[in-house]
Amino acid sequence: MRLTKRTNISMRVLMYCAVHEDRLVTKSEIAECCNTSENHLAQVINRLAQLGFLHTQRGRNGGMTLGRPKDQIKVGDVFRAIESTVPITECFADDDNTCPLTQACLLRPAIADATEAFYARMDQVTLDRLVCGNTALMEIMAPKVSCGTFATV
Repeated sequence: MRLTKRTNISMRVLMYCAVHEDRLVTKSEIAECCNTSENHLAQVINRLAQLGFLHTQRGRNGGMTLGRPKDQIKVGDVFRAIESTVPITECFADDDNTCPLTQACLLRPAIADATEAFYARMDQVTLDRLVCGNTALMEIMAPKVSCGTFATV
């Protein structure tokens, strides 16, 4: 099983917001920290906000925060929501399924069972379990302070 880049970025955004839950965070700081483009992030942030995982605030002093407490955000829920439009394999696609074996194939239910087991396991992981006490992650996601350059006379 392979998760899409969009799901990966979604989790980076949520983890960043969880680490900085005491303030609004900006798209640009997430892009810099998480090594992704602001354009791609905008799409992901919009979707996460539509799903209620994020709360966004527009304007000059805008930004985003988690849409609900981090202990109530299950990774499985995020994965399901973001991956819902991507079929696990061709035979799960409604429109693009060209597999001639679909009616007789026993692999499809096995894949469906395995996928559900994956999501069930991910439902046991909450956002707070990913960030709380994870000092290495907090160091990576600490805001970068620019000291600037000083001219000597």
